[in-house]
Amino acid sequence: MATLRTAQVAELAGVNVETLRFYERRGILQEPPRRASGYREYPPDTVERVRFIKRAQELGFTLKEVQDLLELRETTRAKAGRVRKVAEAKLEEIEHKIRDLEAMKKSLTELLSTCDGQKTIASCPIIESLSGCERCRGGDTGRPKKEHSR
Repeated sequence: MATLRTAQVAELAGVNVETLRFYERRGILQEPPRRASGYREYPPDTVERVRFIKRAQELGFTLKEVQDLLELRETTRAKAGRVRKVAEAKLEEIEHKIRDLEAMKKSLTELLSTCDGQKTIASCPIIESLSGCERCRGGDTGRPKKEHSR
């Protein structure tokens, strides 16, 4: 079985060399033995492991979660239900982030609708709103309130 050097693993896995070293420092990738020349000798399955790590990160898993998934993958008696629970929890977390982002988008869209870009910074409704100005959020304008009749 042929071993791979660091640059070869990085190229085949689509990452840079520093990513491999980072994974080693984090313990998610085992540091390989070295040749007498000092070059690292990675087993060929390292490429697939690094691809697994990167793909899991692309799906939003943290390195700790990836480590847990790798441990489950290497446990021959582990049930797929455990992996499913991890994935379901990640999906719920992502859905929560999406809701937060939608709320942020709505607020920013509303702020943008109040600003035509022509006023001075001192009277910019976006700046005023970010500063906590009640008038910008539909609150107190500083003017006397009108009585509403029915």
